[in-house]
Parts: sequence; C-alpha cells; structure tokens
Amino acid sequence: MRTLIAGLGSIGRRHLRNLLALGEEDIVLLRSGRGTLPDDELAGFPVETDIQLALKNRQPDAVIVSNPTAFHMDIAIPAAAAGCSLLLEKPISHDLKRIEELKQAVHQGGGQVLVGFQFRFHPGMKKAQDLLAQETLGKPLYVRVHWGEYLPDWHPWEDYRDSYSARKDLGGGVVLTLCHPLDYLRMLFGEVESVNADLRSGRLAGLDVEDTAEILLDFENDVLGSVHLDYVQRPASHTLEVTTENGRIKWDNADGSVSWIEAGKDTWQQWTPPQQFERNTLFLDEMKNFLDVVNGTEQPACSLDDGIRSLEIALASQRSDHQGCRVFLREMRT
Repeated sequence: MRTLIAGLGSIGRRHLRNLLALGEEDIVLLRSGRGTLPDDELAGFPVETDIQLALKNRQPDAVIVSNPTAFHMDIAIPAAAAGCSLLLEKPISHDLKRIEELKQAVHQGGGQVLVGFQFRFHPGMKKAQDLLAQETLGKPLYVRVHWGEYLPDWHPWEDYRDSYSARKDLGGGVVLTLCHPLDYLRMLFGEVESVNADLRSGRLAGLDVEDTAEILLDFENDVLGSVHLDYVQRPASHTLEVTTENGRIKWDNADGSVSWIEAGKDTWQQWTPPQQFERNTLFLDEMKNFLDVVNGTEQPACSLDDGIRSLEIALASQRSDHQGCRVFLREMRT
C-alpha cells in the first residue's frame, strides 16, 4: 500500500511514525515548505510539492490529510476523485462550502473516508457507552464536558500565535480545534437538534479567534449537554460527566478511567484502561482501522457523514454566538 501524507506538522508526523510502526514503508510526503519542525525524521522519503502531480506520479492508494484545516479540501477533493481512501483530520474543514464537492469526489473515486476523531478509539469512551446501554443506570438526562488546555504549551518549538489553532485564516479557534467532544457526544447520545453558544476572545493575547467557548447542546432524545472549551486553563483537564435517572458516570482523560455510581449506593465503582494504554494507543488503533478500511476489511469507525455532522455543530456554535440566538442543526443543511 502506498500512502501520501499531506501536512507534516505534529499530527502528520505522528501518523508517519505509526505507519512505520505498523510495517507500512511505502510513504510519500507532500510538503509546502512552511513547516516549523526539524526535517531530520523526514529524510529518505520521496517528496512532492503539488497534489495533482503527486497523484499522477505516485498513484497512492491512501492519502492522509493533516495540513491546516482551511486547506483540507484542496487535498481531500482531488485525492478522493483519484480513487484514494482518506484519513481526513478533524475538523474536516473550516466551513461547509466544499462539502458537497467532496462527497461527489468520494462517490466518483470509490474510496472510503475515515475522519480523525481518535477519541472514538478510547477504551474509556467505549466503557461509558457500555454503561449507558445498561438498564441499571437508566436513561441519560444531561452531560457536561470540560476541556481546558493552555495553547502556548502545545507546540513549544513555535510561537503559539503562528500555529493553525490560533489563526482564523488557517481554520483555527477553540471550537474547531477542540471539536472532539462534538463528535464523541454524538457517538454516546445521538444527534443534536439545536445549539446555543457564547464564545469569547482576548483571554490569550495575540489571537484573532475565540479562545473560550460555552456550548449548550439539545439532543434529539431530550438529553441536555454542555461543553466548555478553552485555550487558557493551567493545568489542563478534560473530563466528561453524565447524570442518568439512576446514577452518574465520570470519565477523566488524565488517566482514561471511568467511574460510576448507582442511586442509593455509597460506593463509586471504577474501571481503568489496560496497563499498556497511553495516548498514542488511540492514534495507533485509528491507523489500524484506516489500513483495514483501505484494504476493504473494515468500515471507518468515524465516517465522512460523522465528520460533517460534527462540523455542522461547530459552525452552528459560531453562528449562535454571532447572531445571539439558538441555532437548529437543520438550518446548517439548507
């Protein structure tokens, strides 16, 4: 299998290392020359600088789209039209303008799309999903996600103000960059009906995007959700708490653990991931799924339609803040 990687920032390089760890060595790099990381680990791989020439000359089976969000479609659409399967990093784009064009290209080319929401592979999320499916805890009523993380700590090798996460022209902002909960909450609770959001900027100097967000989600099954995202919290934390008719569930990304308690009982029960679990396990499992998708032995754990739905929620949050009103997801599809 030949894989083309478009975008060699931190996530692109993680995908490169994981491909190699899984025995995939036929790899081509598509480079813009604007990267801020050293080139040492990229030595020896063939390099292309134009997507059309790369598709023509290298004929990859798969393309990993890990360049800045605002440029995803420039790679994804021609690659899909050429018949390549895609590992398309989240969010799939910064707007909805070219989504139909991408869908048509995927249909034309016949490949598959896996969207890079790696928390779908988190064993703690799967445990929470199993608990919610049990009758013991009853129907979920409301859910709260809190994710705060100090942006200047993310990539110490570069000025945080130059990163894609911090720049509107590259598709940054806390809602798009930290949009993982907008996907895994759909996995746990189903479709979102409407969104109310309050976004703030100026808490972190030098950004032209929002750095803090409070998002209220009304799910079609009447679950009420709230999501807090920010670029300013120190130390970082990422947690999920669910209240059900007969108890509570908690997940903590710090150690991946899940705890739960039934109403009327005094003791929390706890589950912890396998001892060998660590953050890169999510990305390795994601890559294994992608390789199986390309080989036709598995379906994508997170489909293109899933990626579109989460992007609609993110953009509805931005629209809600801008217009000062509740936004229904059906309005994003007209």
